[in-house]
Amino acid sequence: MRGSSVALGQEETRTVRDADRERRAALRHFLRSRRARLSPGDVGLTVGGRRNTPGLRREEVAVLAGVSASWYTWLEQGRDIKVSEGVLDAVSNALNLDRTERAHLYLLAGVNPPAARQEATSEELSRLRLAVEAWQPAPAFMVDRYWNVLVSNAPARTLLGVQDTDSNYLWSFFTDGRNRSRFPHWMDVASRLVGQFRVQAVRFLDDPNFELLARRLCSASPDFDRLWARHETRDTGIATVEVRPAPGRRAAFHHVVMGLHQRSEPLLMLYMPTQIDGDRAG
Repeated sequence: MRGSSVALGQEETRTVRDADRERRAALRHFLRSRRARLSPGDVGLTVGGRRNTPGLRREEVAVLAGVSASWYTWLEQGRDIKVSEGVLDAVSNALNLDRTERAHLYLLAGVNPPAARQEATSEELSRLRLAVEAWQPAPAFMVDRYWNVLVSNAPARTLLGVQDTDSNYLWSFFTDGRNRSRFPHWMDVASRLVGQFRVQAVRFLDDPNFELLARRLCSASPDFDRLWARHETRDTGIATVEVRPAPGRRAAFHHVVMGLHQRSEPLLMLYMPTQIDGDRAG
């Protein structure tokens, strides 16, 4: 399984009912995890005495959002209730959600669903493959919706450890121990990758291959398992990534994930060099 891609067509097609059940379960886990990470003091509440469980209580979130405790409980339980943008914004504010988490909540609640997905044409894919090769000497690679590698250039393979075409980048990143030495801040990169993959998975709730890949990764990598259980989301904006091109050296890149307009896939992983200097302690 090492580095292998996720094959399509091996799982039964998920029904609308299955996708809806998966969405409600994801909503339940997401809201619980966001509530658990906050303390009353984080949101200006004063509570006396000891609390048996960490995080805010449902009743406290309801008060902060200006909704009834019963309604918020139903929302967190994933019940079939009507929700509005205004109420979701109030819940987002109560839970201190960032922009990416807020959009994630909207999708899980079934509000403002994403536009219909379209596949990239063969001509578009060919042009993107050429763009990846032309991106040298900086790293670049392209993945499908499951992060199976479609094409990569030599710097991506050398500096980032991207494996050959038909490998899965998430799988190789989390199961190849050499990546920990390639990335000085490996856990930061890992957290961002998992958060971006979760955002991608929500866009394809009717596709069982995402759940299959996540289960396999959780079994193969304790780090992925812990990060996946956090239900954190990350946007695809520019982030700084450091790698070790050689012992005693560090190269810094701005990393951006890009997709085609109104296309569900592929995703372009582009790295723009910012500096190369001596290795720093710490």
